[in-house]
Amino acid sequence: MDAITGLIAFTLYLVSTLGLLLRLKGEIFFNQKPIEYILMPGFAAVILHAFVLYKSLFSANGFQFGFFDAASSVAMVISLLVLLMSIKRRTEIIAMVILPISAITLLTQSMSPSSYMLPYDAPQGLKIHVLVSIIAYSLLGFAACMSIVLSLQNSMLHNHHPGGLMKKLPPLQIMEKLLFDFIFAGFIGLTLALLSGFVFLEDLFAQHLVHKTVLSIVAWLVFAILLIGRFTIGWRGRTAIRWTLSGFASLMLAYFGSKFVLEFIVIT
Repeated sequence: MDAITGLIAFTLYLVSTLGLLLRLKGEIFFNQKPIEYILMPGFAAVILHAFVLYKSLFSANGFQFGFFDAASSVAMVISLLVLLMSIKRRTEIIAMVILPISAITLLTQSMSPSSYMLPYDAPQGLKIHVLVSIIAYSLLGFAACMSIVLSLQNSMLHNHHPGGLMKKLPPLQIMEKLLFDFIFAGFIGLTLALLSGFVFLEDLFAQHLVHKTVLSIVAWLVFAILLIGRFTIGWRGRTAIRWTLSGFASLMLAYFGSKFVLEFIVIT
């Protein structure tokens, strides 16, 4: 049953992506329909994705949360964010990239055994730490996707190509505002994740956690400097894009890099 549900979710992600692509290409049938109709398969896919994740993560032995589980969880939350935003904003291009990635992570997760568990009697604070971390990484991951789109917009404007894809995106100023809204929300989440880690984990600088902790703090500093630069100096454009991608890269190395090494390289 779980395999069938996952396959349906995988298919719905691709159906929604195809609908967005045809709408972008100007197909009359898809342009005449409200965007909500095109996004409905995507929302259904997210709901089924969440169901599959729940069934996978909560096993009889405890809370499973390996590398592929984490990737699938973050991709699902980002998909939900981009679908919600696409109702009011023209962010369909971002959705066309994110939805297939979510489909792939779901498929990969369903085919890969989980290797990391938290027992059911683990402290509640530790579970909260994991949840807040997922939300923070998802918000900042979505901000990174938006910064890449912003980079393309800037490039098109500087090369005097305002048509084509540019017309399918929100204005540059709105995109920048949305970018910093997500960065600020993700920064708050990352702050809470770090604080909860210091409170509920016995030793954040233990051998198997030190790289994750240090890189997470580096990412926090990068986003803190970016937000200070934004609100005091007015950083925007390429400067904001570089800092956003640098902070996200550090965060991904902290979380997924450490998980990959511990689960696939280090032999215990």
